[in-house]
Amino acid sequence: RKIIFEKQWFYLDNAIGHIYGTTFEVTSGGNLQPKQEVEETTTETKEAGTDNRNIVDDGKSQKLTHDDIKALKDKGIKGQEIVQQLIENSTTFRDKTEFAQDKYIKKKKKKYEAVITIVKPSTRILSTMYYAREPGKINHLRYDTLAQMLTLGNIRAGSKMIVMETCAGLVLGAVMERMGGYGSIIQMYPGGGPVRAATSCFGFPKPFFDNLHEFPLSKVGSLLSGTFSTETLPSEPEDNSLVEEESNGLTAGKQASLQETEEDSTTETSMEINETEEQETMDINAEDVEFKENKEKANVRIFIVRERKQRERRKKLIEAAALLREKNADGLIVASKFHPTPLLLTLLEFVAPSRPFVVYCLYKEVSRICCFRFYSLSLTLFCCVTCLFFKPLLECYTKLRERGGVINLKLSETWLRNYQVLPDRSHPKLTMSGGGGYLLSGITVVLDKGKSDASNLEALKMEEPSSKRCKVQDLDC
Repeated sequence: RKIIFEKQWFYLDNAIGHIYGTTFEVTSGGNLQPKQEVEETTTETKEAGTDNRNIVDDGKSQKLTHDDIKALKDKGIKGQEIVQQLIENSTTFRDKTEFAQDKYIKKKKKKYEAVITIVKPSTRILSTMYYAREPGKINHLRYDTLAQMLTLGNIRAGSKMIVMETCAGLVLGAVMERMGGYGSIIQMYPGGGPVRAATSCFGFPKPFFDNLHEFPLSKVGSLLSGTFSTETLPSEPEDNSLVEEESNGLTAGKQASLQETEEDSTTETSMEINETEEQETMDINAEDVEFKENKEKANVRIFIVRERKQRERRKKLIEAAALLREKNADGLIVASKFHPTPLLLTLLEFVAPSRPFVVYCLYKEVSRICCFRFYSLSLTLFCCVTCLFFKPLLECYTKLRERGGVINLKLSETWLRNYQVLPDRSHPKLTMSGGGGYLLSGITVVLDKGKSDASNLEALKMEEPSSKRCKVQDLDC
């Protein structure tokens, strides 16, 4: 199929069989041809100015017009030659500094040279691409924050992980890549089914998906209470649409055939009315029989497909439930658009002691201002202004401290700034990300439910070192 990327369209047929990292050149017709390495000969000394203060960007420095460039493209001239023509016809190119000239050439090459390099998909590439193009689909999860999640969660081969995410499958794909197909993953999902759009972009082999399980959030409560059942599975929406499409198609075919029969019957002569009526009756009966047979066959086929899918879903659901019942998961990762407190407190029941957990949220705390206005005739009355503060991660942190069963709780935020590293011009980038979200991490321990929270606090106070208690007393005096 046709691929459209960066305002360039091409076909990937000729790329099959080449190794990753191969650079291709887009030729006429959208075909890819491996680019030949050409050594650049620097025989002439490069003329450059000392500064750019006297250069005015008024749009008149380029002699070639848009029509001239289009004519060069129509002649089949390659992008490298077009860039050279632009350089020769620019009146201000020689007055620019050497760095500005390199920047100008790089910009024109990107615009006119149709060169594509195919690289192997990885977590770093996909997370950078999603964050730059569609950050809303991954809850604005920045790539350095994702790296911190994988490190704090201790993701490794052979582990048993629980992943709850609504980031289009990016976090799930990152966990699968780091585990390398060894171990087991249980994906918790809301709604009718898991979303794995980004996971499919990794190109994992089939064995990677053998140990990937899925379990709906709606059945977690019944699993914990011991009333879990697979009998109430929702029907597949695609099956329902398939039934409607096929039944509508058969109904339309029957109506069309009946209409044709009626039109033909009106054109017969009056002397053949009896014969025509008998023939029409036979045709209609035959069509009814054929229609019923086709409909029965379609219904049987759809029923078989639906039953097979339901059996597979029940089997996978039972396997995932068996893994969760063991309550010995090696880690938990939560990165969703929902409030993290109920999710974390519930899913921690399935994690073994002395195991890490990580929770991602875009906001540490959110404040909203609500204004209420009342209008009367010619007066506008502002009744009140209230500020509502929502603290998803702070509330989660507090609830965990009150509940107990966790240690080493940390609420952190990563800070990222990109730097350009080039000879004689290394500096921070002018634009940088304002924030990459917040992470709440910790380690589970055995929860002693016999002791109350007040007694735990008193025990912590009594266990303070004597030197620390003395300092506190001195300060109070």
